[in-house]
Amino acid sequence: MATRKTTVPTGDEKTKTPARRAGTATAAKSASASATKAAAKKTSTKAAAGPKKAPARKTPAKEVSARKSAPPPPAEKVAPTELELSGPSWEAARVAAEAALEKKATDVAILDVRGLTSYADFFVVASGGSDRQVSAIADSVEEKMKKAGNRPIGMEGYQQGHWVLIDFGDVIAHVFFEETRAFYDIEGLWADARRIPLE
Repeated sequence: MATRKTTVPTGDEKTKTPARRAGTATAAKSASASATKAAAKKTSTKAAAGPKKAPARKTPAKEVSARKSAPPPPAEKVAPTELELSGPSWEAARVAAEAALEKKATDVAILDVRGLTSYADFFVVASGGSDRQVSAIADSVEEKMKKAGNRPIGMEGYQQGHWVLIDFGDVIAHVFFEETRAFYDIEGLWADARRIPLE
């Protein structure tokens, strides 16, 4: 039968083991204490520094480009009374008015709308006593304007014969049946325009 050897620790070994354990515990305690001190130091430093400032706002590129491409302020309106009656659009307006007078149109006038609107320089306004006369006046205006080199861009109301509108670009001719002209009062709507009667 084999005998088991048992080793009994000597006095030195007995005292060494607890000392090691005690040393480990002390090291752990000092490590945790130093960690606590470091954390406290960080917190006090942050508090002393004060709250963080928000970063400066950068203007977005879209906003910058929008500012650069902003349209210039609108030009001041020029009163029609200050403008001279000359130029190709005035000559065209006179041709249209005279064509209306040839067909016995009544109350023929030219409205100078320069400086009041961007889509025309002059309105030619004329009246007829019947739908047939209104159509005849409109035909005369279209024919004479074509001969003068002003082709119509569009025409409206010809079939009805109450209000024929012929658009020549810078000049727009309005041929009304008398009652329709009084009802729509185009000259009242454009009261700021200079009225040049041609009768």
